Amino acid sequence: MTTVPTDLSVHLSKFLSDYLSAKRNLSANTVKAYRDAFTLLLRYCRDVKKVPPERLSLRDLDAELILEFLEASGKERQWSAATRNHRLAALHSFFRYLQTELPEQLHRSQRILAIPMQRTHKEPVTYLDVGDLVCLLRQLDRSNAVGRRDDVLLTLLYDTGARVQEVVDLSPRDLRLESPAQVRLTGKGRKTRVVPLMSSTVDKLRNYVEEHGLMAPTRLEGPLFRGRLGGRLTRSGIRRIIEKCVVRAGEQLLNRSRISPHTLRHSKAMHLLQSGAPLVIIRNILGHEDVKTTEVYAKADLTMKRRALENAIPTTEPGNSQLEPAWRRDRDLLDWLRSL
Repeated sequence: MTTVPTDLSVHLSKFLSDYLSAKRNLSANTVKAYRDAFTLLLRYCRDVKKVPPERLSLRDLDAELILEFLEASGKERQWSAATRNHRLAALHSFFRYLQTELPEQLHRSQRILAIPMQRTHKEPVTYLDVGDLVCLLRQLDRSNAVGRRDDVLLTLLYDTGARVQEVVDLSPRDLRLESPAQVRLTGKGRKTRVVPLMSSTVDKLRNYVEEHGLMAPTRLEGPLFRGRLGGRLTRSGIRRIIEKCVVRAGEQLLNRSRISPHTLRHSKAMHLLQSGAPLVIIRNILGHEDVKTTEVYAKADLTMKRRALENAIPTTEPGNSQLEPAWRRDRDLLDWLRSL
């Protein structure tokens, strides 16, 4: 017996395979995140609502079911508010797409689009000062090929302020090591930007590509950084490299907060800001669409400066003898003044 495709299967397939990548130009990782959200929703409908995917239609998906899914799955999987919002954002994107594909579904779609995001607590920007950054890089063993690769990798990650996926996706053809030295990064929405390289980073890259013969015509399209099995080094692989450096550094690191590949990106941005670089330049290097996103670093820097001032200046609260004039602490003098 042939199963007739449901309206949900038709439109969800078009949304995931065509609309997101071809029309929205989203990265493979973003498409995968959207797909994962719908995988969880389909499993919820199958296991809890007892409606198998091949029978599920658009009329089964309403705001009440979506809310039940978010609530139940959030509790079962212990989602944070940010994770719940990511799942809901994927569902919102589909129903926003559906509004123009099926106008008769407009009311249903808008009710789902009205489901609000949860408020999230914004963590302060974590970054390394120059001393901690140097300490972290000193933990690499440059006497072997793997250590030299890791040294070039982390140096490039910091120097460019790149997202970790942008470095994972790099190929030798993306490098220009002649003056003006630069690297071409492909970020969110497959948008490319060109970031200049410091001379010390260029020297490390030149030695690295020569050591591995990466500028050969047959290797220009391959990965710049390879893992153990010869494929591209993964994001989790880069995270493990940094975690090993943190463990080796131990108490030498003044900043004991969680350090990840993104910490190097934050560090670059903060160091640029503290050196006097305009926010617009920092935005262009980081690849932010809006300078408002970059302003988080200016706010973090201002907060730290304010705390430093508060710690440096004694409190002016009443009873603080540090700021009391000497004559106020002289009780005999005060009694004499009151008697006048």
